[in-house]
Amino acid sequence: MTDEVPASHSDALTGLTLVEAVDAMRCGEITAEAMTTACLQRIERYDGRLNATIWIEAGPALEAAAEADRRRRAGAGLGPLHGLPMANKDMFYQAGRPCTCGSRILRDFRPDITATVIERLEMAGAITLGGLNMAEFAHNPTGHNAFGDCHNPWKPDYVTGGSSSGSGAAVAARFVSASLGSDTGGSIRMPASACGVTGLKPTQTRVSRYGAMPLSFSCDNLGPLARTARDCARVLHVIAGADAKDPTSAHEPVPDYEAMLDADLRGCRIGVPRGFLLEGVDPAVQQAFDTSLEVLRGRGATVFSVALPVMDEVTAYSAVVSRAEGSATHMRWARDHPGDYAPHVSGRIYPGFAVPAVYYIEALRRRGPVLRVFAREVFGQVDVIATPTLPGQIPTLAETDIDTGDADALRRYSRLGSNVRWVSYLGLPAISVPCGFDGNGMPIGLQLVGRPFAEGRLLKTADALQSDTDWHRRAPVLHG
Repeated sequence: MTDEVPASHSDALTGLTLVEAVDAMRCGEITAEAMTTACLQRIERYDGRLNATIWIEAGPALEAAAEADRRRRAGAGLGPLHGLPMANKDMFYQAGRPCTCGSRILRDFRPDITATVIERLEMAGAITLGGLNMAEFAHNPTGHNAFGDCHNPWKPDYVTGGSSSGSGAAVAARFVSASLGSDTGGSIRMPASACGVTGLKPTQTRVSRYGAMPLSFSCDNLGPLARTARDCARVLHVIAGADAKDPTSAHEPVPDYEAMLDADLRGCRIGVPRGFLLEGVDPAVQQAFDTSLEVLRGRGATVFSVALPVMDEVTAYSAVVSRAEGSATHMRWARDHPGDYAPHVSGRIYPGFAVPAVYYIEALRRRGPVLRVFAREVFGQVDVIATPTLPGQIPTLAETDIDTGDADALRRYSRLGSNVRWVSYLGLPAISVPCGFDGNGMPIGLQLVGRPFAEGRLLKTADALQSDTDWHRRAPVLHG
């Protein structure tokens, strides 16, 4: 590592948002090398307690940072993420580098290809520090993991959310200002909410999935976790768009999301769902949710209740698709390495082999018609759907350890994703944005859901909330 950055200066650097940091590096106010060194020092100082990382390669990162500084001094063209240190969920393939997918089975795996999203980040100027902790094969919503549990920076005994647990923790802890995660049933939005950061799940097919670990082919999405909606907008603009290596990626034009953030919500219609998404919500969560809606009203939005149709079908079909596809992905490993899975992962994979093919085909066949009904009846009335991201206060790791066989732990574990899973089957974009804290001092998140390819509307709404609140700027106090 280069000469150590003084702690006070290091904290000032890592306290910058992505946009603040990149803009400062682009104009020469700070160097990429100083920024990278500050991030590495912070990881070294605090990650022993949080376990947010799986592997870090400091040498190559510092070399890339020095090259970024040389390019700036030489007057070369600089990308929109110039000099930005990032660490990403350890499921994105990078040729010759580790990619464990949070598992024992792949602990020694080094792929020979690189994910399109990683290539696009690095072409835009980002610097890869390493791979972050995650649920084993992205199979839990808590942060329990084969490499040791990931711990919440606000209170280490509490869950981070999953499966992008290390991404949520690393951004909250100011190890990095942004990280890529994946979202198949809430795996970006849950850790964003639990860790008090902003997390965006794009529309299905908006971002190429080439070179990323598969979980459920029909529902997998890749997207950013960062401090602010503006940060997410910049990252999404870099990684979104068609990719010849992924024939499922959409050819929909990619707008300048950052340019859309004007905090003006006049004409925006926000629907609050009637029914189970708000049933049994914790009072502290409800209060933060209501307050955030008032802030959005103050920015010009209209807010009213709306009924969500076909939710029974969405819930049932979503479970069939995720179980069947998740098990198919693991067919060979489940046969050859059955003892290398954690019990809660085996408990999800093996039942999927018993899903009848006709059920799976029916769940896929009905997806389009169900989405058309939902879009007609809901997005004919509203532009954005708003719910709490997590319905209850954040539980501890001990309270959600289902490998103990505790029925209460299973109930808490299952409830974590109750407000987010439905979005993935419909392929809709959604964002979680900080909106308060509960009585335990743990973050609360607001979920905003939009019509397909309406990421700009969601980012604009989230940015408007962040224009009038400071929840996203609050940071946990860390102890080494």
